[in-house]
Amino acid sequence: MRTLKELSFHSQVAYHHHRQRHQLRKAESKKRKLSFRKLAYSPKRAMVELRHSGSSLGSRASSSPMKRDEDASPLIFNDHVLRDDDDDHPRHSFRDRYRSFWSQIYSFFPFLNDDPRFSQHGSRISLLLLVFIVVAGLVSFFSILQRLNSPYLCKKDGIVLHCPRVKENPSLWENPFSATTSWKPCAERHDSGMSDLPPENETSGYIFIHAEGGLNQQRIAICNAVAVAKIMNATLILPVLKQDQIWKDQTKFEDIFDVDHFIDYLKDDVRIVREIPGWFTDKSELFTSIRRTVKNIPKYAPAQFYIDNVLPRVKEKKIMALKPFVDRLGYDNVPPEINRLRCRVNYHALKFLPEIEQMANLLVSRMRNRTGSPNPYMALHLRFEKGMVGLSFCDFVGTREEKAKMAEYRQKEWPRRYKNGSHLWQLALQKRKEGRCPLEPGEVAVILRAMGYPKETQIYVASGQVYGGQNRMAPLRNMFPNLVTKEELASKEELAGFRKHVTSLAALDFLVCLKSDVFVMTHGGNFAKLIIGARRYMGHRQKSIKPDKGLMSKSFGDPYMGWATFVEDVVVTHQTRTGLPEETFPNYDLWENPLTPCMCKA
Repeated sequence: MRTLKELSFHSQVAYHHHRQRHQLRKAESKKRKLSFRKLAYSPKRAMVELRHSGSSLGSRASSSPMKRDEDASPLIFNDHVLRDDDDDHPRHSFRDRYRSFWSQIYSFFPFLNDDPRFSQHGSRISLLLLVFIVVAGLVSFFSILQRLNSPYLCKKDGIVLHCPRVKENPSLWENPFSATTSWKPCAERHDSGMSDLPPENETSGYIFIHAEGGLNQQRIAICNAVAVAKIMNATLILPVLKQDQIWKDQTKFEDIFDVDHFIDYLKDDVRIVREIPGWFTDKSELFTSIRRTVKNIPKYAPAQFYIDNVLPRVKEKKIMALKPFVDRLGYDNVPPEINRLRCRVNYHALKFLPEIEQMANLLVSRMRNRTGSPNPYMALHLRFEKGMVGLSFCDFVGTREEKAKMAEYRQKEWPRRYKNGSHLWQLALQKRKEGRCPLEPGEVAVILRAMGYPKETQIYVASGQVYGGQNRMAPLRNMFPNLVTKEELASKEELAGFRKHVTSLAALDFLVCLKSDVFVMTHGGNFAKLIIGARRYMGHRQKSIKPDKGLMSKSFGDPYMGWATFVEDVVVTHQTRTGLPEETFPNYDLWENPLTPCMCKA
């Protein structure tokens, strides 16, 4: 019988052998795992190792050929083989991911799978879903295609037409359609059938103004007078067109404008009477006596100034004259509805007499048919009269004799500005560099040719007597021989009735320029800015070119600039100076850009 000590020894030996066998089995298992992990990276080596280890696997090898092939394939990874000791999540094989992808597809579209396990009902639903998606896609595609190629509705001469959608190329004669459709005029009268204006004898009182200056300055004064009357709830006496020292004209309101239309169109906005009330006997005091005249109105005054300073005197005296009244109402310091009213007066209420409109239409028709067939035409407002040249204090090309005579003229007309004349040369250079000098006829010709206008272009010239006469006009006429004025388009007999008033002739120029295909200004002034503003209000489609005189002055003074470079500069610079929509800004000029207060988003 074995002692306790012997039994303890044999137990220790058995435990030692058992531990060795366990470590050997663990090492062999780890070796097999490592060999399988290498299958994906070295298929050939894996196959060799599998062959050598086949005999040692013994009982682990499957008797099934299919099973054996699956187990031995180096491209299939079993979960129990590719499981790390430290990782509890198996890695998915490529075939598993492949099967998972198609199983999701088959779940949505069972009819793609020929497995009988999928129900026939599910296949029909999925087939209908697929047909719906295909049909919706085709409808959307053809709808987009039809929208791109189909015509759109457009309006021409008041008639709605179907216009094809075509890609617009840059045009010499009109702005791109796509850039001119975002705004529409909205200052016209809205007939409500009712007026909230009080009767004439219940308003704050009467105001009376003299519209001074030329035709266009008078037009602005009339618009402002209506606005001021609205601000103070006063009755407006029909403005008087005052004789001007330069224009020297005795024109009355009714000689130029349609008074009946003017009063009727504004009947829901302001009370307007033709004459001073009969009960008022102190007519001689208007514009002369301090008792009946408000003379302290600042330029571009806000609406509040009239309410605080002018309205109390109107209520007290019942009739007051406002003098002076040139530019006596601001733009951005008055309510938006007041600015809209000014546009309503300018673009809708102020209409020229029918005979002026008819004569202007005749001149336009002759301009459009000068070549024997319909042709576009350009209107050029050439501001190079002697008075404008003298007032600008700029230096222009000319002989010594011409320059001496101009110096004498300036000294006589503007002695305070002229002084002794020693500072004028430096002033002239500075003004030209800043683009504040009128363009000469020759400079205008070069700019127009650089823009691409051909020699055959028909040009209507709206101008007074050009300083320098035919010699000064020669460069422009040589480059554009088809220059005409109203005196060349119409006979003396046709214009005889309009020569009684200088403003009537100016009205003809205004309308022919307004209706032109392209309008070109050469210097600032009320005429040009009213034309540009009206053409913008009409839809921005018509080109209104405002040359960049500062850039042109720099280019003309560069002796090394070639023609090709000059053309590129002119074209690029004036792409945005053709009367396109422009947002307004503080202290903007309402008459040149009526966009924000008088136009609405289309």
